[in-house]
Amino acid sequence: MPSNFAEFEPNLERLGCASDFINELIDAIEPHPLFEDFSREEYALLSNYLLCFGVPRQAVVIREGDTGDFLAILVTGSAVMLKTYAGIEKVVHALAPGEIFGETSLIDGQARRATCITTEPSDFAVLTRRHLDSMLDDHPRLGNKFLLMLLNVSANRLRNATAIMLPGVQENLA
Repeated sequence: MPSNFAEFEPNLERLGCASDFINELIDAIEPHPLFEDFSREEYALLSNYLLCFGVPRQAVVIREGDTGDFLAILVTGSAVMLKTYAGIEKVVHALAPGEIFGETSLIDGQARRATCITTEPSDFAVLTRRHLDSMLDDHPRLGNKFLLMLLNVSANRLRNATAIMLPGVQENLA
């Protein structure tokens, strides 16, 4: 059974559809290269499929090992991604507004590979698998564009992980 966004956070605030916060969403994602090919009209369409949540400081948004069927975009605030190795939790990435996380579990429904915790009060826009499927049905061009963007995110993360874990390998393959 997939977990819900910040399901263990008692102070989670359901803010509603991202279309009600379109300017904040655009301010967060527009500067990121991942979204450079999206038009303002596409941002507006995308916002209809995203649900917004307000989360307090030190809230667990997703937990490593839980299954999930959604991704989230940090709209305001800040958060960190933590990975447990040998019983020790380490920060592997500090999230800034506009960054996406949870995309792999959105696609495959498998266990989360890291935990996300807010470091200050934060707002998130969440896309569930069900809403992604609806976007693909209703606006196939937008849905495919979004999926290609997610593929790009995954490819970049794989390249970065390879470079860190196997330094020198990429130079030898070039």
